[in-house]
Amino acid sequence: MFSKSKINDPASKGADTSHSSATSTAPQTAPSSAATSTGSGQGDYKASAPKAKPPASVLSADLHVTGNMKTTGDIQVEGTVEGDIRAHLLTIGESATIKGEVVADDVVINGRIVGRVRGLKVRLTSTARVEGDIIHKTIAIESGAHFEGSVQRQDDPLNPGAKSAPAQKPNPAS
Repeated sequence: MFSKSKINDPASKGADTSHSSATSTAPQTAPSSAATSTGSGQGDYKASAPKAKPPASVLSADLHVTGNMKTTGDIQVEGTVEGDIRAHLLTIGESATIKGEVVADDVVINGRIVGRVRGLKVRLTSTARVEGDIIHKTIAIESGAHFEGSVQRQDDPLNPGAKSAPAQKPNPAS
């Protein structure tokens, strides 16, 4: 049913590959022909393959940062940050302390934050310590988490000017 591929077999390098070449070249050419198709039939545009997501940037436990940080990627903080952080996914380690505003699509808090937290999804684990307001779209607080501040739900918590659950305006055109 299954057979060993002869593509990487050193014994078949100089041998007749008429049987194995038909099976080995088809898979190699299929992805490139699929990548050049745009649906318009022109074939001028070469679509890039989806890039692998880079690993999160890690700030180690012995690192002390003073200043703001901003990225579209992911950050894992294990040290101390005195400043604001903006990221896609922000993970605050158990030994970490953040003194400033945190803004991210996804925030996982295992350590300490002194300041405002804004996130689409905010999760306080059992070891979390937050002193400040949390503005979120969805929130999860595990048993044992320590939190002092207010919690406010907003449809767009990443936008500081957004209002919480805005009332529907009547449509004058109807």
